[in-house]
Amino acid sequence: MPSFRQTRPSIYPQSTTNCSLKTKAQELKGIGISIICVGDIVMKEQGLKIGVATIITMLVTLSLMCTCEASTSSNIHPLILIPGNGGNQLEARLTPQYKPSSFICDTWNPLVKKKKGWFRLWFDSSVLLAPFTQCFAERMTLHYHQELDDYYNTPGVQTRVPHFGSTHSLLYLNPHLKHVTEYMASLVDSLEQIGYIEGETLFGAPYDFRYGLAAQDHPSRVGSKFLKDLKNLIEEASTSNGGKPVILLSHSLGGLFVLQLLNRNPSSWRKKFIKHFVALSAPWGGAIDEMLTFASGNTLGVPLVDPLIVRGEQRSSESNLWLLPNPKIFGLQKPLVITPNRGYSAMDMVDFLKDIDFPEGVYPYETRILPLIENIDAPEVPITCIIGTGVRTSEKLFYRNGDFNKRPEVSYGDGDGTVSRVSLLALQSLWKYETNQSLKVIEIDGVSHISILKDEVALDEIRGEISRINSHVQLGLSKFFWDK
Repeated sequence: MPSFRQTRPSIYPQSTTNCSLKTKAQELKGIGISIICVGDIVMKEQGLKIGVATIITMLVTLSLMCTCEASTSSNIHPLILIPGNGGNQLEARLTPQYKPSSFICDTWNPLVKKKKGWFRLWFDSSVLLAPFTQCFAERMTLHYHQELDDYYNTPGVQTRVPHFGSTHSLLYLNPHLKHVTEYMASLVDSLEQIGYIEGETLFGAPYDFRYGLAAQDHPSRVGSKFLKDLKNLIEEASTSNGGKPVILLSHSLGGLFVLQLLNRNPSSWRKKFIKHFVALSAPWGGAIDEMLTFASGNTLGVPLVDPLIVRGEQRSSESNLWLLPNPKIFGLQKPLVITPNRGYSAMDMVDFLKDIDFPEGVYPYETRILPLIENIDAPEVPITCIIGTGVRTSEKLFYRNGDFNKRPEVSYGDGDGTVSRVSLLALQSLWKYETNQSLKVIEIDGVSHISILKDEVALDEIRGEISRINSHVQLGLSKFFWDK
């Protein structure tokens, strides 16, 4: 792993070439590299010979017009945080319909409960204790009902998402274990440094991350309700801030939900309510790690947990099915999982699900997920993708003896440690001919999928990008350079 980190911005659809003049741009943080990139690339493509001195003069003039790093309440746009998979607290309570699988699960009830029997389901430290891991797994498990064509909780298990609208449940997955369960606390602190205030200009949109979305002609009760709640929160945040459009800042899976929200609402709504969409570590094309999750279970770094115990619960997750590698991104021929008998590419997912002894996943995958991911439309909303690269990331899984109950050998490629680079950059390839879509990519070398929320270099880059969006200067230049 490199001993230094470097940001590498690029702009689409015009060019993939890295921009020049970085030194002066870094000296003028109020304007930043993004303006240099647009100017440098578009001028080259239009054949205009504008010298370095002219560009620097323009930057100095614009820098006098605003102070991006020192945002004030007058120029701050409301911002909503949308977490990733497992990125917020969940609560549950048990009803008489709950039928535990063992005596331990029957007798074990968390001692600490809120009113009316609600208790912390995620993240609860009892999952680390082997006798209770199974109890946790069965309470988290979803069930697909083919006749109703939707997912549901285990009977007798009710769940809820606390603190919708607030960042409270995004800061730590367990407030009593802050050191080991911090999620967005550092990011929120960073945003507060540039003037954001919880409940006034800063909001959170937690959700039940076990559920996902389906193609629009299929019901998706929980996921669709989240999109409706998020839309209402956007409108309320805008109204309470004088009608200013909203900045959406997502992490990981949250970016997929946001993109669906944008594309499921009319252009007039997007223009009125959305200022900018900033996506951190978004797995646009899915993740090879999900194939490991479905085949062998995945502890996600949680110690002492047997992956086979939680595998069934992970397979039941609608959102995990959504995150399997997209054939359009990973290709039809390249094998991602290899056994002595055959290889499985992203195109072979149906056979893969059958061969790992999960045939019940085939029907929802074919009918709900494939139609959802086959077309990833550009929403014509300004988008910035901030990603980590240079971290070894699963590229192929080798099951030498064909036993999916054993851990595979792994070959690694580039990515953020969870999502491969090809998936992180998928929008560039998918939208390269979209003339009305502004897309900026910032790569941060050596930053992982989760550390992007805590790393000082990453936080400085995120804070700088939000400040530039708030400055009004980026809006003017985007129109000048991007509108056709």
